[in-house]
Amino acid sequence: MTARFRPTLAEVDLEAIRHNVRTLRPPDAELMVVVKANAYGHGDVQVARVALEAGGTWLGVALVEEGIRLRDAGIEAPILLLSEFPADAAKDALVADLTPTVYSSANAVAVKTAAEALGRRPRVHLKVDTGMHRVGLPPPVALRFAAWLRKQGVQVEGVWTHLARSEELDDPTTEDQLKRFQEALDALEAAGIRPRYRHAANSAAAIAFPESHLDLVRVGIAMYGISPGPQLDGRADLRPAMSLRSRVSFVQRLEAGEAVSYGHRYRLERQSMIVTVPIGYADGYVRALSNVGQVLIRGRRYPVAGTITMDQLLVDCGGDPVQAGDEVVLFGRQGQEEIRAEEVAGWIGTIGYEVVCAVSARVPREHRG
Repeated sequence: MTARFRPTLAEVDLEAIRHNVRTLRPPDAELMVVVKANAYGHGDVQVARVALEAGGTWLGVALVEEGIRLRDAGIEAPILLLSEFPADAAKDALVADLTPTVYSSANAVAVKTAAEALGRRPRVHLKVDTGMHRVGLPPPVALRFAAWLRKQGVQVEGVWTHLARSEELDDPTTEDQLKRFQEALDALEAAGIRPRYRHAANSAAAIAFPESHLDLVRVGIAMYGISPGPQLDGRADLRPAMSLRSRVSFVQRLEAGEAVSYGHRYRLERQSMIVTVPIGYADGYVRALSNVGQVLIRGRRYPVAGTITMDQLLVDCGGDPVQAGDEVVLFGRQGQEEIRAEEVAGWIGTIGYEVVCAVSARVPREHRG
């Protein structure tokens, strides 16, 4: 294990993951936990293990490499690849027992060829595009494609779609997409194609649209304790799993009129205690938070002062007695105060997903619980 000298770390509360999985799993459907992008920055192997222990039955990843990493860690649960992979990755994907998503004949042929070379029957999930328009096939095309897959000897184990606006509860798009998807499923049924898994629900739909649960729900951001959108705040008992923490490394008292950091974009209006914290945009605390972010020290909020640099940032603590070594919370809880990832996202016009995913690999993850 590499020695750790800097006090900056991301704490991941695995008990929060367990709680969120139990909260989100519907009584009448299985649960896929999405652990792509290193489990949204939380640590894929650790999160996958506790999520499966808590009731998850499937894992979802974006890349073949992500699935192989989980297999190398000894994880045996079914793993769905959420989009097609390059054709030359088909053999590696199947050797690792990863379940492909398909929506093109070229990829389906690559999967079929690789499966036959391994002496296996190919098994896939078919992606139907009901309105997201990112990947997948429109319902009429998907029906013909499913029939072609069957003729090729490919088992259509699952059929799924993805919802574009499910966090917007007053928008009709989700209901329209679910209607289109059900019509596609009915057409497949009429053609004698009955997939074991029909799935449409993402985190927001898992919380707000029970009619979307079907056989399997896919939860990502909500499992990490982050609300999928403002309209869903408080709709489910979610506990944030990640907190980003460091410590004060340097303290100086500056006079009114002094300016700090690159570009001198923050000028003191009074004598203030300015402290340095060893975290910066190379760690994922992005430069856009300059002069707008807040942190917690000694249970109080203080503003980020001036331009965030690659490895460090400054905080204006006014006249308060802050010392080197004091804990700094960039997001998370300290005492009775809390800064959530969603709040950090709101300061810079993004989403909580990006805040946790942005925490870079050079920030150690410390898993607890």
